[in-house]
Order: sequence, then structure tokens, then C-alpha cells
Amino acid sequence: MIRHLLSFTALALALGTAAHAQAPAAAYPTKPVRMIVPFPPGGGTDILARLVATKLAEQAHWTVVADNKAGAGGTIGISEAVKAAPTGYDMVMGQKDNLVIGPWLYKNLPWDPTKDLVAVAHVAYTPVVIATSANSRFKTLADVIAAARAEPGKITYGSPGNGTSIHLAGDLFEKAAGIKLSHIPYKGSNPALMDALAGNVDLLVSSLPSAMGQIKSGKLRPLAVTSARRSSSLPEVPTVAESGFKDFDVSTWYGLFMPAGTPAAIVNTVNAEVNKLLATPEMKAAIQAQGAEAEAMSPERFATLLKTDYAKWKGIVQASGAKIE
Repeated sequence: MIRHLLSFTALALALGTAAHAQAPAAAYPTKPVRMIVPFPPGGGTDILARLVATKLAEQAHWTVVADNKAGAGGTIGISEAVKAAPTGYDMVMGQKDNLVIGPWLYKNLPWDPTKDLVAVAHVAYTPVVIATSANSRFKTLADVIAAARAEPGKITYGSPGNGTSIHLAGDLFEKAAGIKLSHIPYKGSNPALMDALAGNVDLLVSSLPSAMGQIKSGKLRPLAVTSARRSSSLPEVPTVAESGFKDFDVSTWYGLFMPAGTPAAIVNTVNAEVNKLLATPEMKAAIQAQGAEAEAMSPERFATLLKTDYAKWKGIVQASGAKIE
């Protein structure tokens, strides 16, 4: 009799524990969720973050509040996310710059992206675009290369900042083409874009979402994209590889992360909701309109992407000589 009572009690406790473990996901969310955006308003990361927040509100009736925490190449926003309580109510829209490249540029960062964050949901990927003002003398990428060879170091290009994936895409292009350009780093995408439109820099190297509005308006002329294949948002624009540099392929990605220790049930709930959103024609079109491509992943696959890129870009950053003092 006692044995049966003990067995019954153990079973009840086990069921209670299982129900408790599932409770966070079942009840989630019961209050607004903060989405940290580690860059200033108006850039590619901010545009996609606010799009996801808006569409989640429409689809899932969640309240997701975008909170810009810019600075130090996006690492300040990541630091805030790492320090947040792992309850599922703080997430960050991370991307290659601050998670994969930043740790190799900034000394003594108090976190490791592969250990202190959990990959929740991949959102999109996008090529980098090499563009120039509509009034520029450059009509093609070949024009830029010819001018750079005739005047080494005289042709300037603006980027969102020193050591960003955008800057490194420009650096890799220089190496592939055997030319010398002058890099002008800015504090974010918009200042670089404005100077490119004004003709204060010869070229703009930018994420496609950041430049797409001005490309559509005709004020910015895209010369090439850096991905292995053409962007479906700009199918008429050739790739750098098509311009004579075989296997050239540089792109960036965006996705949601939460502090390490966030319950798996909550991670899976958010992943499922975001993946459901990314599967809708409306969301695919909205992301494509910004120059990016929607791509859903499981948390496990996204974590593998993070780890692979983290190891790969260490060598690229070191070869570039980029440093943040």
C-alpha cells in the first residue's frame, strides 16, 4: 500500500513538473516583449526589426516593443541582451556585424555569442550592394575598377563603420580586384548614405535594406551585389562574381536571440511563431521590398550558422587589418 502511494506521489510530482515546464510557453507572453535593436533608427537592422515586431502584433497579437540601443558597432545592444534576465521578455535583433565580427574587433567584450546567447529565429539574409549617386561618372563596376587602377587610393567609399561586415565586404572586393580604394567609415548606415547621395564619397557600400529606398527612388545607382547569386529584389543588377571575380560571395544575416538560459519552451514558441510569419506571402514580399530574403530556420540550425561564421570571420577580420581602438 505504501509502495503504491509512493508511486502515485512520484507520478503526480512528475506530471506537475512537466506541466510547470510547459507553462511558460503556454502562457507566453503575458506582457510586452522588448526587442533590442543594436543600431540607430533607419538602418537595415532597424527596418527588419520593426517589420517583425509589427507583423507579430498582427499575427500573434503579441506586443513587441522595439528599443534602439546603438553604439560600438552594435555590441552595446548585444551586451544589454546578454545581461537581461532569461525570461523570454528580452530579445535582440542580432546580425553578422555585432555577433560574428564585433567580438574579433573589440577587445575584452564580456560575452561570447556562442555561449551567452541562444539562437531563437533566423529572419533574413541580404547581400551587400556597391552603389553610387545617380549623378556619378561610374555606370558599372568596371568603371570603378578602371578609375581605381588609374588613380590608386583616390576613389572613396563610405560604409556604416570600421570593421563592419559592410566595410569588410569592401575590403574583400579591393583584394579580389587588385585595387586600392579609400575607406570612409561613418557612424551608421544613414550618414554614409546621405554623403553618397550628396557626392561627398564616390561609392557607397551598404546592406541592401539600408539603401533600397534610395535605389527605388532613382537617386542611388546600384553597380553590383556581393552575393553568389543576384538579388531577387534587384534582378537586373549583376553580382561581383559576374563582373569577373569568380566565387566572390559576401552576405549578412539577421535574426533574433535571447539570453542564455531562456527556457527551451519559450525559444521554440517564438521560433514557431516567427517561422509561421516568414512563410506568409505578405511577409516574404515585405522583406523582399527591403532588399532582403526571408529564410526560416530551426534554433539548432541557426545556432550552427552562428558558430560556423564566428570561426570563419576571425581570419577575415585579422587579414583586413581592421581595428577598433
